[in-house]
Amino acid sequence: MVVFASSLGTVFEWYDFYLYGSLAAIIAKQFFSGVNETAGFIFALAAFAAGFIVRPFGALVFGRLGDLVGRKHTFLITILIMGLSTFGVGLLPNYATIGIAAPVILVALRILQGLALGGEYGGAATYVAEHAPDNKRGLYTSWIQTTATLGLFLSLLVILGCRTYFGPEFDIWAWRIPFLLSAILLAISVWIRLKLNESPVFQKMKEEGKTSKAPLTEAFANWGNLKIVILALLGLTAGQAVVWYTGQFYALFFLTQTLKVDPVSANLWIAASLALGTPFFVFFGWLSDKIGRKPIIMLGCFLAIASYCTIFQQITKNANPALFDAMAKSQVTVTADPADCSVQFNPVGASKFTSACDIAKTALVKAGVPYTNVPEARAAIGRYILFFNSRRPHTSLDGQTPDQAYFNQLPTLTVAA
Repeated sequence: MVVFASSLGTVFEWYDFYLYGSLAAIIAKQFFSGVNETAGFIFALAAFAAGFIVRPFGALVFGRLGDLVGRKHTFLITILIMGLSTFGVGLLPNYATIGIAAPVILVALRILQGLALGGEYGGAATYVAEHAPDNKRGLYTSWIQTTATLGLFLSLLVILGCRTYFGPEFDIWAWRIPFLLSAILLAISVWIRLKLNESPVFQKMKEEGKTSKAPLTEAFANWGNLKIVILALLGLTAGQAVVWYTGQFYALFFLTQTLKVDPVSANLWIAASLALGTPFFVFFGWLSDKIGRKPIIMLGCFLAIASYCTIFQQITKNANPALFDAMAKSQVTVTADPADCSVQFNPVGASKFTSACDIAKTALVKAGVPYTNVPEARAAIGRYILFFNSRRPHTSLDGQTPDQAYFNQLPTLTVAA
């Protein structure tokens, strides 16, 4: 019951947290429409990142609260903050309705989500560990590690169901439904957690008067303890975070934004991958009770180092073979005067990128085509031309997205501005 209740509640919290990331492209259009498309998507990801930036502070705040008043009460607070914040995103008017207030409130809600998740995840692992037998801590707490994956899996399934049912309306207004459904998950989580008892370890410490009066000071002001904190942060969790978010979460962005795979197919592929990978959390948790934690951690990091580049190359080859072949056969070079090439980030929507170099690079980026820059003195032409092979001397793009299929036929390609 302890493992089930803790894991289920944390799954719901991750579901809430990842809805935003899974719908980042739609969020960008709804709340950051006052800037150009690329800047809007960057801002949407920055707002998503805000939730991660404050997670350590949430862990500190709610970790301290858990040491002072107990794990159960802290659980209830974090789940309420997360559920209400997510529900609030579903009700929040977009940029077209309330202007700049929309993204400001959205970021504030993301920060609240990050604080809640920072306290929830560590608190759940602690709560389960304090119930687990000494020789089964890896197995018991491994269920908490599955919650991030299961939460992402659940969010993808809900999004896929809503997208399939509502069709084009999903991008307009039905994207709010997955956020609003969090109210139901919140009610279930609170009901289950109200049935839990306090951690026996904490209860015993409280009865014996051994609870800390200043847990943060004891943890961080003492070098012996601080050294363990730094080791855990940099040696244990940092690598794990890179492995997890690159392999499971960034892969979704890579498929939809870079490889231009339609969202339904991308969600199905990622969901299938998560379903295949999730049982291994429990297996390796069980194995860590047998052979230790360090070998498991080192093995995971080593496998990521050895395989990630190849895996993403194969994803590109199979998800968008035209782009993969074009990258191999048609090396794209943008030759232009550096003075005409801008850094295309426009946070206030006031800048216009109309130079030949800017138009060319924008078109290439939107098509997912990699390129290299070659500086050259100002060319005496007012538009840019793509120089192809001798069979087709040149074609003017006039601001249109390049045809990836045509790139596939070319040995080289130069964009001259």
